[in-house]
Amino acid sequence: MLLHHYRFVPDETLFDASAFREALAASRTPIAVFKDALRELQARLDARFHAGSDIRDLVHGRAWCLDQLLAIAWERYDWPDDGIALLAVGGYGRGELHPHSDIDLLLLLEQDDDTPYREGLTGFITFLWDIGLEIGHSVRSLADCEREARADLTVITNLLESRTLAGPEHLRETMRKCLSSEAMWPSDAFFEAKWQEQIARHYRYNNSEYHLEPNIKSSPGGLRDIQMIGWVAKRHFGELRYEDVVAQGFMNDAELRILSQGQSFLWQVRYALHMLNGRAEDRLLFDHQRAIAELFGYRDTPERLAVEQFMKRYYRHVTALAGLNDMLLQHFDEVILRAHEAPDITPLNARFEILGGYIQVRHANVFRHRPGALLELFLLMAQHPEIEGVRAETIRLIRDHRHLIDESFRDDLRHQSLFMELLRSGGNIPRQLRRMNRYGILGKYLPEFGQAVGLMQHDLFHLYTVDAHTLRLLKFVQRFREPEGHEDFPVAATLVHQLPKLELLWIAGLYHDIGKGRGGDHSELGAVDATAFCERHGLSARDTRLVAWLVEHHLLMSKTAQKRDISDPDVIHEFALAMRDEVHLNYLYVLTVADITATNPSLWNGWRAALLRQLHTETKRALRRGLDHVIDREEWARESREEARGLLGTVGIDAASADALWASFGDDYFLQYAPSEIIWQTQGILDHQPSELPLILANAPTEDMAEGGTKVFIHTRSVNDLFAATAAAMEQLGLSIHDARIATSSNDWTLNTFIVLDDEGEPIRDPQRLEEIRYHLVEELDDPADYPRIVTRHTSRQLKHFKVPTRVMIEQDEANARTIVELIAPDRPGLLARVGRIFMEQDIALSAAKIATLGERVEDVFFITDKAGEPLTDPERQAQLRERLCETLDV
Repeated sequence: MLLHHYRFVPDETLFDASAFREALAASRTPIAVFKDALRELQARLDARFHAGSDIRDLVHGRAWCLDQLLAIAWERYDWPDDGIALLAVGGYGRGELHPHSDIDLLLLLEQDDDTPYREGLTGFITFLWDIGLEIGHSVRSLADCEREARADLTVITNLLESRTLAGPEHLRETMRKCLSSEAMWPSDAFFEAKWQEQIARHYRYNNSEYHLEPNIKSSPGGLRDIQMIGWVAKRHFGELRYEDVVAQGFMNDAELRILSQGQSFLWQVRYALHMLNGRAEDRLLFDHQRAIAELFGYRDTPERLAVEQFMKRYYRHVTALAGLNDMLLQHFDEVILRAHEAPDITPLNARFEILGGYIQVRHANVFRHRPGALLELFLLMAQHPEIEGVRAETIRLIRDHRHLIDESFRDDLRHQSLFMELLRSGGNIPRQLRRMNRYGILGKYLPEFGQAVGLMQHDLFHLYTVDAHTLRLLKFVQRFREPEGHEDFPVAATLVHQLPKLELLWIAGLYHDIGKGRGGDHSELGAVDATAFCERHGLSARDTRLVAWLVEHHLLMSKTAQKRDISDPDVIHEFALAMRDEVHLNYLYVLTVADITATNPSLWNGWRAALLRQLHTETKRALRRGLDHVIDREEWARESREEARGLLGTVGIDAASADALWASFGDDYFLQYAPSEIIWQTQGILDHQPSELPLILANAPTEDMAEGGTKVFIHTRSVNDLFAATAAAMEQLGLSIHDARIATSSNDWTLNTFIVLDDEGEPIRDPQRLEEIRYHLVEELDDPADYPRIVTRHTSRQLKHFKVPTRVMIEQDEANARTIVELIAPDRPGLLARVGRIFMEQDIALSAAKIATLGERVEDVFFITDKAGEPLTDPERQAQLRERLCETLDV
């Protein structure tokens, strides 16, 4: 189906059939002549693409040229009669071919017996392969077509779009009659089946057009969604063009323009993908995005990378196409599937009613006479969860009247009250906000949100655009409110029901990332915007301060949990001071969990859950003790020691033996571990004596040790390069280190604990696997002379496209007399082992580490001193360490 106001006119300068026939007649090798013609054709098309020719001329032009070549190739074979024809089907049947698209062919037989044509068919197909064409072909009789099309939706869809390239046209006409909607797949059954097919396809892409690396063909808003509209319309109306759909009243000119512009843009991107890759490719991968952005003339600016500008345009188009697809399919549903349903109308008020489960306006001038109804509609849907959606004609009216939302609309107290009533309605608020965004209302009412629509964050940490991430965050908050949320998010699901005003969380979620893409600190910029929103919507000064605080500090809890030593009472006290009270703490906890899960599905695991739970619990205790009561480190250590001593009898440990062992451990040890862990490690050490082999204890998380990861405790002689060797050995086991507590007793024995997860981000619980880990580590770490070999013999991981330069930040931890090194780099084979070797070279001692893998980026924090136990305060030495880390990790 061709789009509005476009008529393809064949361009004979692309392919001169007469000259080609002459060259073919003069050559002894027809294969070479065909190959040369195909190569020259692609070179001409590529040159025109670079010159900015209309993409439609190139896509249809390639198909037209292939028509000529295939017809000439067909003539080279002797067909005994008119009982066979060559047809283009599928995308080629629509007359569309990108540089490396499959050329879908049907060799259509009048009768079932293909014996008379077998030799010719074999020769013809082999010849097409020999000249380098990427064909998809089938040989079917008319009866085959009827039988297979009746049984298979894909076959009927493919055959609906056909053209005769060679042979008698009457065969295709006969096939079309056999496949008519009167004979099979009536339009209602066809539409229902295709709709279910689309739902399944969208589900594979998380029902989002905002993927970091989208598939331009199959993702929501992609080319398949455009084709879907054409297939359904063609089945319902018969042979037609898109502008005939307009004439039938199923689409208007504005919608046709969205469809036409969106298809042209996606065709440009697809053509470029094929051209750059030299093969069929529909995935818009990172490297492709950068290359196409440059090809399309985008350039980096101080505010935005070229690739981000290009991808914003991509997301704008596919969002519009996805919305159009939704609206038109809803329209088809009303006219095709529900055409014979008796109208069941439920009035809601003077402006809206429910018809067949969908809300609609009661007259066409509702929005013109009362613009506030553009917000009221979504409030009604929140208040009436039985409403399935919006009627197609009302969606169209929303789009036609959304320009009424201007500054005066936003300043109107009635409209502000409607929006706040929506946020306070208690219904599924995120669902309504997503609908508002899909129909272009949210970005109109909140222009600052509109600026974030389609804004890509070009890194491996964020998998979605800013607006998609924001709406996913709100969706997770809603999930916390529902019964199933308790299983995966027990703490958040409990706390969300304790928040005094849920609307404050909706607002903070809407604004938490809204400052991105403007330069400067997005948290501070967002807090300013959030404050303006609250003041404009009449929130109290207290509520306004809370919302602004949440936006400004929305990263504080995750950073503290993942990058600070939360077993340190000073860290807990400092964080408690920032929280002020339990209300702030609970709001921030729920916002943080939703933010992490909405950023990247792989980020939320038992380990992060345990970190945040521990930070929340310890901070709540500190707040209840009172912020003026600073916890004494020696007191905390003494309490842990005494509590552990009280547990000795439960496991049969002699108190004198334990005291003798603990005398060498130091206070920091008792700050870092719970009494139950101290007993576990103490029993292991005492039972292991007097062996000189490393003691390795491996234990899955329990209720008492709820870190959310498998704990590996290593007690051995403290020697150089131990951390590097341990990291390499664990990598060989397929384990990822998420935390490291490095300590050494006064008699130079290690008290090192690592929290590890498997390659699925889960703790290891299988006893046999735990024993394998223990045995492997003993074998690897028993001889320090082997450590250099272990460090260099690592297990490779797959490295992907994204390149992130290493960044190293060094600051002082004054309270603990040590230096903090924060390392941000791409995840890569042996990274921790390399870091460990550098520490060894620089005579650096590691006291603790926080390891965080975010997508394919690591953000690791190391707490270090020199070998004398002093922090690294010398600027020259810091610079040397920074330089060594960067040069080693950036290779």
